[in-house]
Amino acid sequence: MPRRMRWGKRWMQIEPWMTEIAQIFKVLSCGPRWAIIKILSTGEKTTGEIFDELVSKYAMNMPRSLLYYHLDALEKAGIIEAIGYRETEKGGAPEKVWRLRIRRIVIDIVSGDIKFE
Repeated sequence: MPRRMRWGKRWMQIEPWMTEIAQIFKVLSCGPRWAIIKILSTGEKTTGEIFDELVSKYAMNMPRSLLYYHLDALEKAGIIEAIGYRETEKGGAPEKVWRLRIRRIVIDIVSGDIKFE
């Protein structure tokens, strides 16, 4: 016997825009990602600068690999974007420079229209 679909998933099939909204909320439902957004709200930053602020300002001592994971998720969602590379003072490889791509997400909960500003 096939498993019954829960009502919420059935509703998403009826209203496809709900899936897009759910994906946006899923990306944003993570503390480090909100911290990254706050950091980038003040201007463009390199990956290293973001990492340093996460540690010093938000006490989020995470491996850099986890930072790359969060940056990738935000980039795929269209919230941030890489705009180039910048040489580091430490003489290492150039680092990506990131900026906010959108500052606001407006969702009309009746029509399902989503505006990125």
